[in-house]
Amino acid sequence: MSSPLVITGMGMVSPLGCGVNASWERLLAGRSGVSSITRFETGDLPIKVAGSVPGMESDPEAGFDPDRVADAKERRKMELFSLYAMAAAEEALTQANWFPSSDEDRLATATIVGSGIGGFPTITQAQDTLTTRGHRRLSPFTVPAFLANLAAGNVSIRYGLRGPLGCPVTACAAGVQAIGDGMRLIRSGEAEVALVGGAEACIDPLSLASFHAMKALSTEQEAPAKASRPFDQARNGFVMGEGAGLLVIETLAHAEARGATPLAFLSGYGTSADAHHITAGPEDGAGAAAAIRAALRMAGLAPEAIDHINAHATSTPVGDRAEIASLRNAFGDALPGIPISATKSATGHLLGAAGGVESIFSALAAIQDRLPPTLNLEHPDADLSDLNFVSGEAREHRCQHVLCNGFGFGGVNAALIVSKV
Repeated sequence: MSSPLVITGMGMVSPLGCGVNASWERLLAGRSGVSSITRFETGDLPIKVAGSVPGMESDPEAGFDPDRVADAKERRKMELFSLYAMAAAEEALTQANWFPSSDEDRLATATIVGSGIGGFPTITQAQDTLTTRGHRRLSPFTVPAFLANLAAGNVSIRYGLRGPLGCPVTACAAGVQAIGDGMRLIRSGEAEVALVGGAEACIDPLSLASFHAMKALSTEQEAPAKASRPFDQARNGFVMGEGAGLLVIETLAHAEARGATPLAFLSGYGTSADAHHITAGPEDGAGAAAAIRAALRMAGLAPEAIDHINAHATSTPVGDRAEIASLRNAFGDALPGIPISATKSATGHLLGAAGGVESIFSALAAIQDRLPPTLNLEHPDADLSDLNFVSGEAREHRCQHVLCNGFGFGGVNAALIVSKV
């Protein structure tokens, strides 16, 4: 029997702060990372709030300091999503104590960092430069900055990780799929260690306007912390978030051989396609349920063995309903007994980075037997009265196995099961 897969390092940059511990403790305390947009003037755009990563000026304790990630010369070549990935990578690799120096170890280390959009602000700024100042004023680093795979590329270059390099660009499932891709690479023998997860930073006027045109974003203005409210009757769209969540994963045998501490097992993974609609899943949730069942099969678990669900739950009426349909489809009568959290209520929706961040939250729930609260869930939809939502405040609860979901436009579904060591 092959050695089980384990997490040995975790790194995070989120709207709740920089660092896994800061983000997790603030999440458990019921703090929100959603605030009014100050990065640019929103003008007549109805979208006024976002889950922005705090800077040092507003959060001296856990704010993001780009100077600690890269010097000014390096930063001219990178978009913000790459900088977030670099910060999360340093934290994850440090915890795992994995800084390979031999050719053998470097070739055995994969780097898979998903992103839904990549360097979108660089594209919009470059178009503005082209229009107003001409092509000669474009930076030669425009393309390397916006390419979605450059988060993985920049991390790989910095640490000399020469194994497989990848970037699922699968919308909001990208972070979970990156973890699944890394699991496969280790299982196939193409890598022994993988740095996996997602990075995103596209809080930008054009991206916000585009999602608003789809009627997908919350138009809350007066109370930013109340804007993201998954499963609540008053929800009116998701909140754009940003950040990065990365994991170091390897087999238990490899971790033990080098003296690393296994934090949690990666027990199961599944992915599927709805083959239904570009933005909405089928009403019965069959596609997402197929991914969940595949994860359960890989883990060798019955549905009732799951102790907690970190739902994808973006806070859109269509998306939330489709996910609940998929959970009822996959879990049947077992679902009402399983506590459900929706951590996007505190962070907003990090698109391609969501799965990386939320898989870490799921791992911590299993490690610590603490379930994060769903903020703003005051009046759940009437047909959800039988379900066990973790709302209001964190909950102590024995967790052996936790399910983390990620679903994206195009009908892509991914599910991950993280388990206690």
